[in-house]
Amino acid sequence: MSEFAPTPAAHVHDLAALRFNNRYARLPEHFFTRVAPQPRQGTRLADVSPDCARLLGLEAALTSDASSEEALEQLRLLMAGERLLPGMDALAQKYTGHQFGHYNPQLGDGRGILLGELETEHGKTFDLHLKGAGRTPYSRFGDGQAVVRSSVREYLASEYMAALGIPTSRALALAVNAERVQRETVEPGATVLRVCESHLRFGHFEWLSHSGRHEDLKTLIDHALREHFAECLPEHLPAADQPLADQPLTDQVRVTAALAMFETVITRTANLIAAWQAYGFVHAVMNTDNMSLLGLTFDYGPYAFLDGYEENLVPNHTDQAGRYGFAQQPGIGLWNLERLGIALSPLVDVEALSAALGAYEGELQREYARLMRARLGLPDARDEDMTLVQQWRELLAAGKVDHTHAYRLLGHWDVTQPAPETLVVRLAGERGPHGNSAQARDEASAWLARYQVRVMAIGLSAEDERQRRLAMLGCNPLYVPRTHLLLEVIARVEQGDDTTLKALRQRLTAPFFRPEEGSLEAALALGQAQGVAAELVDDWTRPPAANAAPICMSCSS
Repeated sequence: MSEFAPTPAAHVHDLAALRFNNRYARLPEHFFTRVAPQPRQGTRLADVSPDCARLLGLEAALTSDASSEEALEQLRLLMAGERLLPGMDALAQKYTGHQFGHYNPQLGDGRGILLGELETEHGKTFDLHLKGAGRTPYSRFGDGQAVVRSSVREYLASEYMAALGIPTSRALALAVNAERVQRETVEPGATVLRVCESHLRFGHFEWLSHSGRHEDLKTLIDHALREHFAECLPEHLPAADQPLADQPLTDQVRVTAALAMFETVITRTANLIAAWQAYGFVHAVMNTDNMSLLGLTFDYGPYAFLDGYEENLVPNHTDQAGRYGFAQQPGIGLWNLERLGIALSPLVDVEALSAALGAYEGELQREYARLMRARLGLPDARDEDMTLVQQWRELLAAGKVDHTHAYRLLGHWDVTQPAPETLVVRLAGERGPHGNSAQARDEASAWLARYQVRVMAIGLSAEDERQRRLAMLGCNPLYVPRTHLLLEVIARVEQGDDTTLKALRQRLTAPFFRPEEGSLEAALALGQAQGVAAELVDDWTRPPAANAAPICMSCSS
C-alpha cells in the first residue's frame, strides 16, 4: 500500500496537487542515478492525448476548456525540463541487454528520465517518464535529446495501440522545442511524456545477473513481485518486524514466486507478439532492453505497420540482416525470453525455467488464432481455420493487397449475398505480379467462396450476420499509422503546424469509424448504402502511391 493518501485526480486542476509514490526510487541507489531534466528553450505543447489524460484521471485538468490553462502551463514547464512537480524524484535507470543478438553491458536510460510514479484516485500507479530529457550517466556518446520525427511517431503509435487493445506504454503529451539536434540531418527537438505501469525491462535483470550481483537480483525480483506480480505471491506471507512492502521474501517464497512470474511474463509476451502478428505491426528493434517485463509494446523506434502484406518487411535500415523483420518476431520473442530465463537462473532452477519456456509457442498460436478468427469474423472455432488464414495471407501477399483495407472490405460484405465485384477486384490486387489478371480474380473468388461456406456453416440469421459484421468492423481498424502519413504530419509539426497531428491522433484513438460517422453502426450503414469500398476515400486511409519506394527508418526514429 502507498504511504500517501491519493488526491482524487479526476478533480485536480492544479498538477502540483498530484501525489507521487516513487517505489523505484526506494531501491538501492546504485540501481539508478538521480538526475534532473535539462531545460529546453522555446518549448510548446503540440498535443495532449485525452485518452491518456483520462487514464490518469487528468481529463478535467488538461482537456477542459474552462480550467485547463494553468495545468497545461504546468505540463509545458514539466516537458521543457524547467520545473518538476512536488513529490517527483527524477532518476535514470541502469540496465543492460542484448542488442541485435550481442550482450552490451553499457546501457541504461540515455535520453529518458523517470520523473516520478503518479498514484491515481483508484490506487493505480503510473510512471511518468520524460523522453528527450537530456544527458544521463548512461548516455554514452548520445546527446540525450529526442527529435520531432521520433517523438511524433512514438506519441501516435502508443496511443493507437492502446485504442486497438494491444498492451503498450502510453503517451500523455508531445512537446516541441527550439533545440537543433544532429541526427542524419539537423532536426528540431521534442519531448514525449511517456506513461507506463512499469519501465522494468528484461535488461534490468540481465544487468544484475551478468555482473554477479545476486543479492541485488533478489532485491529486484522482490520489488517486481510485490509491485507488479502480487498474484504470484502466496496469500499469507510470514510475519516480520518490517512493513510488508519492505521485508525481503524468504528464499523459498522467492524461488517459487519468481518462477510463477516468469511463466506470467512468457504468457504476456506470447500474447503481445501474437497481436503484433495479427495486426501487422513490426517493432523493428526487439533488443532485450526494449522488452517490457509486463508484456507491453515498448520503446517505439523504426516501427512500421504493414501496407501490403509482406512477411519479410524490415523497416529498420540498421538491421541489414533482417533479424527483427515481421516474420521473425515470434522467434525473437522466445529468444529474448530465454535471455531473461538465463538472468533468473542463478536463483531459479534451470530445468524449471526451461520447462516454462515450452508453453510459449502454444500460447502464441492460440492467441493468434483467436485474434485472426475475430478479424475474419469466423463465428466459432474449427480446426481448418488456420488453413483459411494462411490462404488469406497468401492472397494478400500475392496481390500486394493493402493489409488494413482488406479486412475492412471483408467486414462490409454480407455473406448471405454473392461477393461484390469490387471486393473481388480489390483482393485480386493492383500491385501484384498478376496485376488484377483473370488468374488473380479467380484466386480471390475461390478464397471468398471458401470463406463464405465457412462463415455460413452454422446457419446465420440476418441479425446474426449484422452483428458479425459489426464485430468485424469493431476489431479491424479503418485508420493505421502509415509511415508515409506520419512523415507528412512530422513535416507539418516541424513547420509549427500541429493541426494535422491532432487530426490524425483523433482518428488513431478511435480507429474503427470516421469522425463524422461517430459509431460502428454508422460505418456499417455507409457500407450497406454505398458499397464495400465507400469508406476508403478518406485522406487518412490512403496507402502509399503504387510506385513509392519502400521507407526505412533508423534506430533514432
